[in-house]
Amino acid sequence: MSVPRVALVYGLGVTGRAVARALAEHGVQVLAADDHPSAAGRSLAELLGVELLDAPDDATLRRIVGVVDAVFPSPGIPERHPLMRIASEEGVPLMSEFDLAREWDARPVVAVTGTDGKTTVTTMVAAMLSASGRRAVLAGNTDIPLVAAIADAEADVFVVEASSFRLGHTQRIVPQVATWLNFAPDHLDVHASLGAYEAAKARLWAHLSPGATAVANADDPVVMRHLPPGGAITFGVREPAGFRVIGEQLVTEDGEVLLAVGELGRALPHDVTNALAAAATALAAGAAIDAVREVLRDFRGLPHRVELVGEWTGVRWYDDSKATVPHATVAAVSGFESVVLIAGGRNKGLDLAAMAEAGPRLRAVVAMGEAAPEVRGVFAAICPVVEVDTGIEDVVARAAELARPGDVVLLSPGCASFDWFGSYHERGAAFQDAVRAMVGSRAMEVRR
Repeated sequence: MSVPRVALVYGLGVTGRAVARALAEHGVQVLAADDHPSAAGRSLAELLGVELLDAPDDATLRRIVGVVDAVFPSPGIPERHPLMRIASEEGVPLMSEFDLAREWDARPVVAVTGTDGKTTVTTMVAAMLSASGRRAVLAGNTDIPLVAAIADAEADVFVVEASSFRLGHTQRIVPQVATWLNFAPDHLDVHASLGAYEAAKARLWAHLSPGATAVANADDPVVMRHLPPGGAITFGVREPAGFRVIGEQLVTEDGEVLLAVGELGRALPHDVTNALAAAATALAAGAAIDAVREVLRDFRGLPHRVELVGEWTGVRWYDDSKATVPHATVAAVSGFESVVLIAGGRNKGLDLAAMAEAGPRLRAVVAMGEAAPEVRGVFAAICPVVEVDTGIEDVVARAAELARPGDVVLLSPGCASFDWFGSYHERGAAFQDAVRAMVGSRAMEVRR
């Protein structure tokens, strides 16, 4: 599909603004709309000389869609939004920034999707390629959309975090290496159904060229069900896989030893899986094996992803605020023996019962936020549960009362943050501040 002559950009968030700017710079006539226009969105529309429609009604939207060649919905606009129905009825295709980048730039793209681990794996892959002497740029579901990243003339390769929101609106993405990490229920507040979410993920492999490489999680049956006709390089720890663990060593599909599990910068169960995925992806993209080993040894994880806050009175405190789905919570808990779990927030339309799988490792649960009653329902028959609705400081205080020496207190909510906080970053930072404030005040009491 070629670049449209006239396009509607719906939603002027970070990605929408980048798309609108890029379209205008390439001579495309841009129309814009937003249900909740921000100051940044209004400013860009004014700069580009574009009229910004504020929450247009269906009749206005149909009139606008009827005069454009393509619609670019911003990531996160729900599939139930009238825009999607009207575009379908009018026969106007949805497109994403990935479509534009493919039309305008021929440099290689390494794309990674999955319910969990995308940011971690793309960060590691970019570091591995950079350590191999290539200028790798992170893009996609980051601060830099791919359509903006391609303006960097010095980049050799783009390592793209491909969210389902972007893939679901993409006509065609053609990466050099395409990695699918895992699949679990998520984003049912945006996608029409679990099947629609799965189909969006599967678009990553829909148009691979003959020379492209798919990388797949051999442990995930949903991922394996969508293997492209040419097959894939696989990774995994439970099933036979190309990149795997033999004894205590990570090995490649050729049996070459990468390093021992104990040499990893961090070696929780999901860290091992992410390391295998990153190594398989980076090597397929041309990284040097010594560079891969170097990054695996040095990588210590990203903020708010099972991040150690500290240890006091024999209890370790971890911030895993990024865990916004039950699948991620279970994965985080599996790395520890005895856990006081802090869970809850705003449910994204998911069945939280999946978190019960973590039950055998739990000493207790502190349930917080809007989903606290649902969390209680999941764990009430498994372990003690305390509900807290008075703020993160009280959540931390109750967790401290429940923990015993040797335990881990783990913030791994399994829910979005948007009941109490503006983002998972904000939630994680508030948790860390509350932990440190509590520890400081108790230390003062002891000294007295």
